[in-house]
Amino acid sequence: MNEKPELLAPAGNLQKLKLAFYFGADAVYVGGKAFSLRTFADNFTDDELKEGIEYAHARGKKVYVAANIFARNGDFTRLSEYFFYLQTIGADAVLISDPGAFRVCRKAAPCLPVHLSTQANTTNAQSAAFWKDLGVSRVVLARELSLKEIGEIHAKNPDLELEAFVHGAMCVSYSGRCLLSDYLDGRSSNRGACVQACRYRYSVRTEEKRGDEWFPVEEDEKGAYFMNSKDLNMSTHLKELAEAGVCSFKIEGRMKSEYYLATVVNAYRRLLDGGEISLLGEELKCAAHRAYTTAYALGNNGDTIACDNSQTKGTCEFIAVVTDCRQGRVYAEMRGRFYEGDVLEILSPSEQFRKAFTVADLKDGAGNSCTDAKRVQDIYSFACSYPLQKGDILRRRKEPLA
Repeated sequence: MNEKPELLAPAGNLQKLKLAFYFGADAVYVGGKAFSLRTFADNFTDDELKEGIEYAHARGKKVYVAANIFARNGDFTRLSEYFFYLQTIGADAVLISDPGAFRVCRKAAPCLPVHLSTQANTTNAQSAAFWKDLGVSRVVLARELSLKEIGEIHAKNPDLELEAFVHGAMCVSYSGRCLLSDYLDGRSSNRGACVQACRYRYSVRTEEKRGDEWFPVEEDEKGAYFMNSKDLNMSTHLKELAEAGVCSFKIEGRMKSEYYLATVVNAYRRLLDGGEISLLGEELKCAAHRAYTTAYALGNNGDTIACDNSQTKGTCEFIAVVTDCRQGRVYAEMRGRFYEGDVLEILSPSEQFRKAFTVADLKDGAGNSCTDAKRVQDIYSFACSYPLQKGDILRRRKEPLA
């Protein structure tokens, strides 16, 4: 890779935006309180969007704002005002999937760059050229494409930025266009309210004359999660993606935890900076995830469904977030119960990454000695010889490293 691709991270709220940048993201994508496809995330008020953009720009980072619902007639007055506001506060781009929303955006905010959402399911060079001719500066490619197809799109549109997902949860439906949530719960996935019904375990009722009896649906002997997609993991194919023309590597997960975000962003940052693939591949197992797949990047792949269960909890537990470090003591906000004598490991963008220490001289927020840190979000302190920074994360391995 001659030039490092952009590392693009999800940010479900302002705190996660700052965390993503701390762990090495070059840019984040966020959603406001309306118009994005993750209405169950915390999301950003208008004032928080402004604050987040200013925070990013002060650090040479970028913020892209999702407004990628499939709009209805009643949305357009507010959408027009929203696009103008995003232009005013200096958003680096808006993500759009709906042609009508794109048309309104060009009129309301002609200087606001537009990135075409993956929901628009761009699968070929002609579609990419169509959107480029209309003024789209970047296309977020459909997840169903192979590396070969991505390379062909880039070859015919060399001046168009291409963005692709490299990690995280995948939708069972084509490019995320799903109606299952609408049918089962009345919540529209295409307007941001997906309840992830594809993750449910399903049963079927017997023939009506045999009584009120239910049986599990099984795709095979592993279980009944027959619509539960595996998680994407392209960590071993980043060079091929870059060579195919992808300039932005996107991580899924605006509703994921701080710990998940820090773990994944840190791993991909280190991979892009030349880190050891085997070590960082193991790092991606530290946070909760489903079984991994490369999806369609290497060609047709029938093994993209996790039939046996929904999710593994990961190899490490999220214990605390460092708030301060001074005079040989770490001050940390507790997120998972821990004890004096526990061995904790450091998750950090610094050289302290993966170093471990034993909790000693544990004290609560009032400065009293204790042996059990059991109050969630209280600040505890303890001795530590490593110079940690605010924002570093402490975790505990479920099993010792071999």
